[in-house]
Amino acid sequence: MNAQLKEMLMLKFVYVSGCEMQWDGVSCWPTASEGEIVSVYCPRLLVSTALITRNCTVAGWSQPSLPYYKACYYEAYEQDEDVGKEKNYFDTLRLIYSVGYGASLAALLVAVLVFCCFRKLLCTRNYIHLNLFVSFILRSLAVFIKDAVLFADKSMDHCTASTLQCKAAVTFFHFCVLSNFSWLLVEGLYLQTLLLLTFIQTRRLLWIYVVLGWGSPSLTIVIWALLKTQLDDEGCWDNLESRLWWIIKIPILLSIFINLLIFLNISRIIAQKTKATNTNQSETRVYRSLVRSTLLLIPLFGLHYVLFAVVPENVGVRPRLYLELVLGSFQGFIVAVLYCFLNGEVQKEIQRAMRRCWPETKTSTINPPTQEDVP
Repeated sequence: MNAQLKEMLMLKFVYVSGCEMQWDGVSCWPTASEGEIVSVYCPRLLVSTALITRNCTVAGWSQPSLPYYKACYYEAYEQDEDVGKEKNYFDTLRLIYSVGYGASLAALLVAVLVFCCFRKLLCTRNYIHLNLFVSFILRSLAVFIKDAVLFADKSMDHCTASTLQCKAAVTFFHFCVLSNFSWLLVEGLYLQTLLLLTFIQTRRLLWIYVVLGWGSPSLTIVIWALLKTQLDDEGCWDNLESRLWWIIKIPILLSIFINLLIFLNISRIIAQKTKATNTNQSETRVYRSLVRSTLLLIPLFGLHYVLFAVVPENVGVRPRLYLELVLGSFQGFIVAVLYCFLNGEVQKEIQRAMRRCWPETKTSTINPPTQEDVP
């Protein structure tokens, strides 16, 4: 009996002598045996390649060798007086991009309502704009849904979290991002088509654009989700280190660089036409307007993503975060302003509606510079 009791005590000691897998709110620490030293790198978005170390002791996991805000926010920290500000960095960043996506969502909903109310505006060009607006709306909603599912619960254990809900939220987010980039590409292809093929019936191309804008992202996401289910069904499918991530990343990169080539080609064509019409002042003014409009295509085509598309993701993380999260979150708002609220056709339709509702109201006939010249 004493031997059995001693054996049970030894087994109990062996069981408690190790350290179980633990989520500390930032990183997942794997199971370790007593005396083992475990190291993890800083989170992927925090630039630094520093290692944070913990020991597995008799009492359990020790404290990290360095706090995250010291090891990861500074590659070589010297001043502690800014530590408090650095600890709130991501909370501030999240607040800013939440405001950006909120503003974009509100502006885009109004823009969609305007296009739907004024049926005369729904030509091929504005149908494409409308689909682009919808893709931005879905992207904004997807960000809020993903944040609510993955990050609203502070006690969530991201080491073992693997629910259908969080997988669906991540999958929907990736679909919305892919669709958004696809419609940005459609905008570029449409404008390129108009400049090169003046007499083409663009309405016939609308269904091709719809298939490219919605069909190709749907097919890509279905393939990705099936492969994730079979080969990498871990966590919430938000692991960007997985090789399957390239199934989504490659179409995005292709969209970005094709749009870059289109943008450069459009600029070249407009520059040539401007030089060729120096003697005709009226045509020169038209092409100068097109040049200004082309420069405004930068936020529409998402060319700011080109800056970091091929740069390693551990380089220039802070500028990357601000461009991709902050500027990217306001991109929908900028597009709504440029292609709806400042559109001359939209302004004229609103003025006509105001005259019908209030015949005695005097409205100005002078329109500010608009994007009306952009096909």
